[in-house]
Amino acid sequence: MRVVIAGSSGLIGTSLVAALRSAGHDVFRLVRRTPAGPDEIGWDPANGKLESTALDGADAVVNLCGVGIGDKRWSGAYKQAVRDSRIAPTELLARAVVDAGVPALINASGINFYGDTGDTVVDETAPVGEGFLAEVCRDWEDATSYASDHGVRVVLLRSAAVLSRHGGMMGKLRPLYTFGLGGRLGSGRQYFPWISLTDEVRAIVFTIENTDISGPVNLQGPAPVTNAQFNSAMGRAVHRPAPWMVPGFAISAIIGEFANEAILSNPRAIPAVLEKNGFEFEHKTIGEALADTVG
Repeated sequence: MRVVIAGSSGLIGTSLVAALRSAGHDVFRLVRRTPAGPDEIGWDPANGKLESTALDGADAVVNLCGVGIGDKRWSGAYKQAVRDSRIAPTELLARAVVDAGVPALINASGINFYGDTGDTVVDETAPVGEGFLAEVCRDWEDATSYASDHGVRVVLLRSAAVLSRHGGMMGKLRPLYTFGLGGRLGSGRQYFPWISLTDEVRAIVFTIENTDISGPVNLQGPAPVTNAQFNSAMGRAVHRPAPWMVPGFAISAIIGEFANEAILSNPRAIPAVLEKNGFEFEHKTIGEALADTVG
């Protein structure tokens, strides 16, 4: 297959490019700078610019664009950047895949689509929740509608937090736990959506290759855990105690609005579509994922 990827330079994109090429697929990357090789295609999503021939011959386009939701404290300007970096590129690609006759658009989204569900288990049939992140995910997914309305197979990747030894969230957490500074956050009863980088990439490849899959797909480990359970598993993984507790009000004061939506509250989601279609997780428990990530 010929696969074109937007957002290929990040943690997930880099691993996805390698996995697809190892599987024998031809991979081309959309880049915002001047292309530096034959596998790169220039584009300017902020100004709606993509060459009309850029997607010719592609069997699938994967869109992973978006600034990190937790990279900076949320201000009005940064929240707008979170929206703009997702919705504008998606709208451009949705039209481009139709114009080029590309049969599939695999588009990133987030598990925060569901908002805070407490102890209620949700799968891909659940409605959108409340909060800024839920609204962003809803509008991000809606930005693909031009493609789906014109017969393109659209997959919406509602991804949980990705656990990787190569950086991301774990790059910030591992040193804390290694020095015995880990602990539960707030009550610890809130759920912590997770998936290993290995399974994140395997699942994306699975949705590209499995043409029966369309619509929302939860990229979430099969065994949901609370923050307290994650904290205990993390302590065991690094062989250090994790006895501390950071009060919710302190986290909110330090981190701001992001803490209330993505740290102190989260959905208890399950990967129903993946499991229904026969996907086998390599890391079925948080312990297995952390052993691979920090072991």
